[in-house]
Amino acid sequence: EEIAGRAPDDLYGAAISHWNFAGRRPIGTARVRVFNPTVAEHEWQSTHTIVQIVNDDMPFLVDSVTMAVNRHGLTLHLIVHPVFAVNRDVGGRLAGLAGEGESDSSGRESFMHIEVDRIAEPAGMDALADEITRVLADVRAAVADWTIMRGKIAAVLAEIAQIPPPVGAAEIAEGRAFLEWLADNHFTLLGYRCHDLVSVDGEDALRPVPGSGLGVLRETEAEKLSASFAKLPPRVREQARVPALLVITKSNSRSTVHRSGYLDYVGVKRFDASGAVCGEHRFLGLYTSTAYMATPAQIPLLRRKVEAVVQRAGLAMQSHAGKALANILDSYPRDELFQIGVDELLDIATGILRLGERQRFRLFVRRDPFER
Repeated sequence: EEIAGRAPDDLYGAAISHWNFAGRRPIGTARVRVFNPTVAEHEWQSTHTIVQIVNDDMPFLVDSVTMAVNRHGLTLHLIVHPVFAVNRDVGGRLAGLAGEGESDSSGRESFMHIEVDRIAEPAGMDALADEITRVLADVRAAVADWTIMRGKIAAVLAEIAQIPPPVGAAEIAEGRAFLEWLADNHFTLLGYRCHDLVSVDGEDALRPVPGSGLGVLRETEAEKLSASFAKLPPRVREQARVPALLVITKSNSRSTVHRSGYLDYVGVKRFDASGAVCGEHRFLGLYTSTAYMATPAQIPLLRRKVEAVVQRAGLAMQSHAGKALANILDSYPRDELFQIGVDELLDIATGILRLGERQRFRLFVRRDPFER
């Protein structure tokens, strides 16, 4: 239906143009082109601006590119995304589609044809191409390093077991359970880096350990100190030397991979031989849909927070009010629940509880029911 009204010459031109564009692609890179085809120059035309992408097939491509288009305020009118098994020589020259039994010498490649609102200025087309290229590099880094980042969680758990941090046994147990829960398909790992805690001009700063960056946190030559730590709220930075195992918050950076929104920040503090905080293992990513579907009672850290609220509320959980409180806590936004303190959560939950049933229903069906 989407192509029924297109002229055959334009469909043929789009296909041949994309195939020719894929003719040479260096291994491990993405090719991106943004242009306005014309009959005079390209022998086919479109009322939209065309984005052509040729890349190795991997997760998150469509979502991430769509977010990049949206960030430029453009409407996506059409996306065609076949995945082909192809043969290339060592120089990246396309030899053709792979035949039966050629899987050992072929790779699966993503061919994305995207049509967006027409962009008149060349600078606008160049900006969109640069943005998509940057996003695809982030996707590639996150996907390539995913297994290693998952292994970092296991390494941190082993480190905690070998040298227990100077915090309570219950906090250690719950922190370990939370990290194991993250690794159990509840967290899409997008970046990892190890940091040393140092003092610069009298202020705490996190210095990346050279070579430790993975995914979207692969370090650059220019980055000597952690920019994301510097962007954290002052109240969070002040906690850097507090002897606690975990720091869970939101980064001030939005995700360019998979799903729009601020990245979730999970920091695991490192301790020296004297028990002082000396650095941090940092994981950036996004909680998965299964994490948002789980009840707080099923999530380490949150279960203790919810139990504390229930105990302090002093309600019989089989009573009408007790069941209403349980429903409020189960429905509370997960992102907020990870960061809110017990006292504040108790105040908000009991405040909602005092509302009538009709008011509570209207509150819960709002787009952002806990906006404060």
